[in-house]
Amino acid sequence: MTWTEPHTMTARCPEDLLAMVPVTLGFTPTDSVAMLTFGAVHPFHARVDLPSRRSDLPGLVGALLDPARRNGVRRVVLVFFTDDEVAARRAWHALRDACGGAGIEVLEALRADGRRWFPLLHGDRRARDLGLPYDVSNHPFLAEAVLRGQVLRTSRDELARSLAPLPDRVAAVRSALERRPARGSRPPSTAELLGEGEWVEALLRRHLARRTSPGDDDVARLLRALHDLGLRDAALCVVARASATDCVELWADVLRRTPAELAAPPASLLGWSAWQAGHGALAWCAVEVALGADPDDVLCDQLATLLDQAVPPGEWEPDPDWAAGLTPRAG
Repeated sequence: MTWTEPHTMTARCPEDLLAMVPVTLGFTPTDSVAMLTFGAVHPFHARVDLPSRRSDLPGLVGALLDPARRNGVRRVVLVFFTDDEVAARRAWHALRDACGGAGIEVLEALRADGRRWFPLLHGDRRARDLGLPYDVSNHPFLAEAVLRGQVLRTSRDELARSLAPLPDRVAAVRSALERRPARGSRPPSTAELLGEGEWVEALLRRHLARRTSPGDDDVARLLRALHDLGLRDAALCVVARASATDCVELWADVLRRTPAELAAPPASLLGWSAWQAGHGALAWCAVEVALGADPDDVLCDQLATLLDQAVPPGEWEPDPDWAAGLTPRAG
């Protein structure tokens, strides 16, 4: 599932809904179910893969309805992006029944295959059988998103690939790491940890203010520091809703320059930044990168739980007093 904070858009027809979903998610989904929610204090939008097997339907229902109930959602719109009519109808019937049982009203439901859309809840028999042609490539919602500077990906795979390492940039950072002495056997003192944490926070705030990227030597030092969870907290304290979009740009740049074995900390911090910026799909992509590098990453596990439960970004605030619990760690 992906969580996003919605933009202000008013859908007056099915074509509006079909344009709204890619803008909300940041990419055009395929073989997916998108759920738009309404009537909650913190509305959210979600996307899950459309299951091809009937046995996977309970997982689909739980992934969408559990956070909907938890957040007090009263009304939803369901959009099935697929050319598999059988799988879409199975999922639609399961979700329709589950929504009814949960007291959640389905305002609209439709299936779209990229060329035609098919009503599932309303519409006559002919429209349900033959569908209606659509083209949202020039829709105002998409044009407005581009004017806001939003990059709309053609698929979730393309979104994930946007985080892929850049070999030349990775090589430059690896060289900087080799020039930088590794931590010795002696655990750092509290004073040394505090000093390094202050450097991390100052570095990030400086580049965020200037909207610049750190050099290779600074990235190497930063990656070494982020190995310590206490120092990672110093980086996390910089993530705030007001600067979240800039944090996304900074951490995405760092991640693309990071050797694979060190990718978990910057990927986790990118995920937290993306969640705060309202880019749930990007946050999930970052989680996958982090868990691929370190399946036991604690910060990443915490974020995955928040995303799974569709917790609104506004319910979390960074702790500015990261140094309070900082203690020396062997490593």
